[in-house]
Amino acid sequence: MKPNELLDQFLHQFNNVLAPGAETLSKEVQQKMRAAAQATFDKLDLVTRDEFDAQRAVLHRTREQLENIEVQLAEIESRLDIKYK
Repeated sequence: MKPNELLDQFLHQFNNVLAPGAETLSKEVQQKMRAAAQATFDKLDLVTRDEFDAQRAVLHRTREQLENIEVQLAEIESRLDIKYK
């Protein structure tokens, strides 16, 4: 979900739950609420779903590479043990 979509969803839920009559508020008040919510979201260290998924894929590939290296290292260690016994 993109930050603007998240903000829109937040404001919609805010309007529906906390202030049922808020959707009829003036545009100026709605804009100030949006600006305040946007400022709050900007302070949070949030990432988009795309960024999260990309980092997750990188972590998955890195984990697979590490597992392959661990297998190779175990094979090398076993060869060295046999050679030097």
